[in-house]
Amino acid sequence: MCRNIRTLHNFDPPATQEEVRSAALQYVRKISGSSRPSQANAAAFERAVDAVTAASERLLGELVTQAPPKDREAEAAKARTRAAKRFAA
Repeated sequence: MCRNIRTLHNFDPPATQEEVRSAALQYVRKISGSSRPSQANAAAFERAVDAVTAASERLLGELVTQAPPKDREAEAAKARTRAAKRFAA
């Protein structure tokens, strides 16, 4: 999975539409192999981002869990710790 796509489920506050769209954009970029589509492919690229965004929002709205919501700051701190270990000189 692309490292730039983050988990969006079960956070307090919930993921914003912008966060969901950003994840969808990263997904479409990854599977298309293009970060900037040509003019000929731009419309198809945008339709794909819109479709993945809609599907992702629907999924996040339907998921249920008994786990308490995760704290964004705590999760970010864990990610920084993992990155520091991974990239330590």
